[in-house]
Amino acid sequence: RIGFTIGLRAKPALGAGSVASTGADEIQAAVLARARARLAFALDYPSLELARRGAEQVHEHVGVAKVGLELFVREGPAAVAAMHELGLAVFLDLKLHDIPATVARAVGSAAAHGARYLTVHAAGGRAMLEQAARQAEQASGALTLLGVTVLTSLDGADLAAQGLHASPAEHAERLGRLAWEAGIRGFICSAGEAPRLRQTLGPQALLVTPGIRPLGGQAEDQKRVATPGAAIRAGADLLVVGRPIRDAPDPVAAARSIVRQIAAALPETGS
Repeated sequence: RIGFTIGLRAKPALGAGSVASTGADEIQAAVLARARARLAFALDYPSLELARRGAEQVHEHVGVAKVGLELFVREGPAAVAAMHELGLAVFLDLKLHDIPATVARAVGSAAAHGARYLTVHAAGGRAMLEQAARQAEQASGALTLLGVTVLTSLDGADLAAQGLHASPAEHAERLGRLAWEAGIRGFICSAGEAPRLRQTLGPQALLVTPGIRPLGGQAEDQKRVATPGAAIRAGADLLVVGRPIRDAPDPVAAARSIVRQIAAALPETGS
């Protein structure tokens, strides 16, 4: 049969070379889709208007939009809703650290806004983390809490100044164990700590890594940084990138480049 609907033109038969090419293209498209899902764009903007404009530019090349303190304090839940309108999952980066009851109620509010991820400080203690984890489970199965271990703007000297006589990797592992035992299953850590946390917590832990800088990028106020490829190879599941995309002459090209770097580092199988 030439075609099964009047008006449709019959497609020419594909030769072996065309079939192989089509298969390769589909595989590459699938790999890039996996890579995009691993990229969170940090909306470090002073207003919702600017954040929406920035997200609209790159929303087809990232999987998650990160709404941080600056934007959320100014704009509130409207920032979350705006990212949902673009079809993006929302990472609400509020780094909650307060008494257990207050944090639990805040977790419930974040879940009601439809956030996919929410940060809490692992240093908040077992009771705070346990109540937060219970609230997240009760409020919405879609919300994943991320325990912040050691900020990527800190190094060993900063920890020592706080009376913590441990390396960032040691302290991150200690906090990671505490949070895991309290029911937290996602963690914020640098690429340097990712292998150690992966070994300690196992494959079920979701490791989210900020401080990502493309090759040749400036570290700026970050002290523990890594390239996209290095972070993925270290075991990170989700990479947070802000300024290297936001401040690039061509944000779309910057996002695409980072996606390609992630794709090149992904294992051949898996998510």
